[in-house]
Amino acid sequence: MFRPGRLIGRWTTRRGRPRTLLGQLLAWAIGALALVWLGFVVIGFQTGLHEADELTDGHLASVASLLLSQSAINFAAVREQVAEQASMRAHDYQRSLSVVVWDAAGRVVGRTGDAPLPPFIALEGFDTLALGSPPSRWRSFTRWKADRSRRVMVLLSIGERDELAWDIGAQVAEPGWWFLPVLALVLGLAIRRGLRPLDRLSHEVHALEVRRAEPLAPGERPLEFAAVVDAINTLVARYHAALQREQQLADELAHELRTPLASLVLHAQTLQRPLDEAAHAASLRRIEQDALRAGQLLGELLALARASRTELADAAAPLDLVALAQRVLADYAQAALDSAHDIGLVAPSTWPLSGHAVLLEMALRNLLDNALAHTPPGTTVEVQLDAAAGWLQVCDNGLHALARRASGAPREDRPAARSLGLGLGLGHRVVDKVATIHNGRFGAVEPPAGFSTCYRISLRG
Repeated sequence: MFRPGRLIGRWTTRRGRPRTLLGQLLAWAIGALALVWLGFVVIGFQTGLHEADELTDGHLASVASLLLSQSAINFAAVREQVAEQASMRAHDYQRSLSVVVWDAAGRVVGRTGDAPLPPFIALEGFDTLALGSPPSRWRSFTRWKADRSRRVMVLLSIGERDELAWDIGAQVAEPGWWFLPVLALVLGLAIRRGLRPLDRLSHEVHALEVRRAEPLAPGERPLEFAAVVDAINTLVARYHAALQREQQLADELAHELRTPLASLVLHAQTLQRPLDEAAHAASLRRIEQDALRAGQLLGELLALARASRTELADAAAPLDLVALAQRVLADYAQAALDSAHDIGLVAPSTWPLSGHAVLLEMALRNLLDNALAHTPPGTTVEVQLDAAAGWLQVCDNGLHALARRASGAPREDRPAARSLGLGLGLGHRVVDKVATIHNGRFGAVEPPAGFSTCYRISLRG
């Protein structure tokens, strides 16, 4: 079963418990809403306090205007009646007002309410006074009659006014206390419903079986999931292709290894019987060739396994292909000298690209190994790079060298190249895999002038 968590790891809390996207979205959304909600509650409460102040000031001014419009009022009778009917004060917003009336000379001609007698001041309008002993704060509104014959002051205790303001402010802010939990519940249900496509996608991913190469079925998904679905399908296809290639390689290697191993056993058994000197030497040579062949097969198997691991596990990194080729050729200088080969490099000063340096070096070494092993002494092997065209190739003139030898050209007194009978084509499979990993191609191409064989890795498809 395909488990994405094994590739990208689990998203966990500090205590190691898995987090959920729903929980994260709810936490951030409710946190943001809580800040907004708190702001609205504070603003609503302050607005309630302000409106309560405006309401009481308007009430004071209205009462003063009403009293000034009356021709005469018996304040003593009104005060007595209010005192007798104090139980009638039952409305939440009803407040106790005090009224003082002066004549033009400043004599008190009427008074009602609990407020201490304020001083006679000719000023008009709203004011906050400290009256009584100990002093208490009162909100007042003063106004003269148009003919300046009467002055009316209406007072309200600041304590009562603040009580009214807090009551109104609380009433304004009260909806916010139930708004947040209700909104959080509704928001949680909406987010949960909106995440259903993601839940379905998660179940589909967990149900994938890459060995069957079944990608995610196309369906009605949100546009934001398109890139994720494409990436998963691409990963499944690559993984399945890698499995197929490795299975095919394993089958081929099992078949190829069977022959040299059987031959090794056969000739080892032959050596246990009495043999003449020629037969004994022939059996030893055969055992050596079979061992070399088996070793080459195992080397190719390890190279392909390394390439497969790099393809799935390692990321491409910047590198200079020219510097890499120079380093590889320097390593082969002594081997070329021992086998009487001439090696060279034709390349620009630099070729920066993004790739797997280990794999590209392995592919180049494989091509050089083949060129040095399968050509006679006196062959020229040349590594050529073209950054503009995007290819790397290894060319040799081995067929020309064979033709010269056949025509009787003098042979150099150097050690012979390695046996030409070890080539199995698996080395080219390694190079082809490296080219595929780099989105390129590998194959034989028309050799340039002076060469007879040329193999090219195209790194730009």
